[in-house]
Amino acid sequence: MGRYNRVLLKLSGEILAGKSGFGLDLEEVSNICAEIADVAREGIQVAMVVGGGNIMRGQQAVQKGMERAQADSMGMLATVINALALQDSLERMGMSTRVQTAVEMRQVAEPFIRRRAIRHLEKGRIVIFAAGTGSPYFSTDTAAALRASEIGASCLLKATKVDGIYDDDPAKNPQAKRLSSVSYREALTKGLKIMDAAAFALCQENNIPIIVFDVLKRGNLRSLLVDDKPVGSVVCSNPVGC
Repeated sequence: MGRYNRVLLKLSGEILAGKSGFGLDLEEVSNICAEIADVAREGIQVAMVVGGGNIMRGQQAVQKGMERAQADSMGMLATVINALALQDSLERMGMSTRVQTAVEMRQVAEPFIRRRAIRHLEKGRIVIFAAGTGSPYFSTDTAAALRASEIGASCLLKATKVDGIYDDDPAKNPQAKRLSSVSYREALTKGLKIMDAAAFALCQENNIPIIVFDVLKRGNLRSLLVDDKPVGSVVCSNPVGC
């Protein structure tokens, strides 16, 4: 087993939408869950925070006139739909899971209780955190950093469609350089769009490295967590020691 025994995986809603960009691509959900199940079977404790942008993009709704708190509440509910889809896929693979929500809805999921979440992880269950922080004005990146801090995660895995952090947008600039590691301070001062400032602050304060990697490449999660191979880019306090 690698250096990370308890991890928080941040999945965006867009990842679950597949090529369509909207809704749920159940084949893509299954592919991602197979990777997660593979590392969980190796004894890695896996918790997840999932976004809802494939169903409800709060920022777009605000730009069209919707009140921000209302739009964020709708976005939080969208994350619950995604969490239940992930749970169903994982359980069909034989994995024991629990969904915990920051907005109470006991008919479909447990409320978020920190000590209970940790106990689930200790028993080998995959825990999926939904509904963000339960409050508007906070991104799911911030929710991921918060939950990672609360459960004592050894790292926060930011699952993306690219293979790490670049000094510019690689989709627009073919000369963009991939950075193997950066400090929290560098990431903020250089304006690297990885996570928001609140998420960075939480990870820095609690010394939780952020690993940005391509979750769509088969085997990446296993290489990182089980084989302890360098995958993606790392944000930490001391890049030399990352």
